[in-house]
Amino acid sequence: MPAATRRPAKWTVARDRSAEHSTPGASDIGDHSGQNAPALLETERTLGEMLLTTNTLFTVAARNSVYDRILEVAAADGRIVAGAIVGSLALGEGDRWSDLDLTFGVADAAPLQEVLADWTRIVVTEFDAAHLFDVTSGPSIYRVFLLPGCLQFDLSFTPGTKFGATTPKFRLLFGEAVPRQHVQPAPAQEIFGYAVHHALRARFCIERGRYWQAEYWISSLRDYALTLACRRLGLTTSYARGFDQLPTEVTTPLLGSLVTSLARSDLLRALTCAINGLLANTGEVHELAAKVEPELRKLTIAW
Repeated sequence: MPAATRRPAKWTVARDRSAEHSTPGASDIGDHSGQNAPALLETERTLGEMLLTTNTLFTVAARNSVYDRILEVAAADGRIVAGAIVGSLALGEGDRWSDLDLTFGVADAAPLQEVLADWTRIVVTEFDAAHLFDVTSGPSIYRVFLLPGCLQFDLSFTPGTKFGATTPKFRLLFGEAVPRQHVQPAPAQEIFGYAVHHALRARFCIERGRYWQAEYWISSLRDYALTLACRRLGLTTSYARGFDQLPTEVTTPLLGSLVTSLARSDLLRALTCAINGLLANTGEVHELAAKVEPELRKLTIAW
C-alpha cells in the first residue's frame, strides 16, 4: 500500500469537508517499519485549542481533522496492524452531530494496555481531551474521550488475531479483519423480565416514600416497554435508537408514563401508564405476559 501522507511539524488544519460529506473516507495507511510508539506533534498549541474551542460546538471539519490525525498516529505506530471506523459514520448514516468511533487491531506481541496508554497520552495532549471511562468487551478495550466542542471520541483496541466486526456498522480502513460473531440484542423474555422487575421496584419505592428512586424505576420500565415495541416492529433496540421511529399509536399512550412531579398520585399514574404500555407490546412473550399480568395489575390499584 502507498505510504500515508505525513503532515509538517506545525499542524495544518485539515481540508474542509461539507456537512453533506460528513463521513470520513478511508486513508491509505503505509506499512509499519518499526514497533515504536508514535510521537507527539510539535505544535505551539494543542489541536484541541486550534480546532475545537470551548466557545463553540465541534464542526464536521474539526471532526474530520481529528480522524486524519488519528490515522496518522496509526500509520506511525508499528504495533498497529489493522484499523476500522465503526458506528454511524462507518456506513454513511452519520450526521453533523455524530461522534467519532475508531478501532484498531494490535500486533499480538504488543501489550494492549501499553498501546492504550501511549495513544491516550497523544489524544489528551494534542486534543486537550478528557478521559471519561473504559469499557472491556471480550478481547477489546474501549476508551471514551470528550474533546473540546463536545466531540465524543471512542477509541478501541483489539488483539490483531481477534480484530473484526461485532456490528454491521464497521468499515475496514486497512489491514485485515477476522470473522466475529455480532453482538446480539437481548431476547424478548429478558427485556420483559427486567420490565416486570422494575415495575415491582417502582411500586415498592412509592410505598416506602422513596419518590426519586420510584421515578428512576418508572422511567426504566417505560424504556423497556418501548424496547419491546421496537423489537416487535423490527426496529433497532439498542440505546433507544429505534424509539423515534415508533408509530404514534405506540408512543402516544406512553406519554402518560412521563413523571411530571414526585407527588405520590403522579407517580402511581405514571406507573400505571407504563405497565399498560408494557402489556400492549409483549409480542413474542405474550404467554409469559398473560401469566404475570394479574400480578402487574395489583401494582396499579390502591393498597
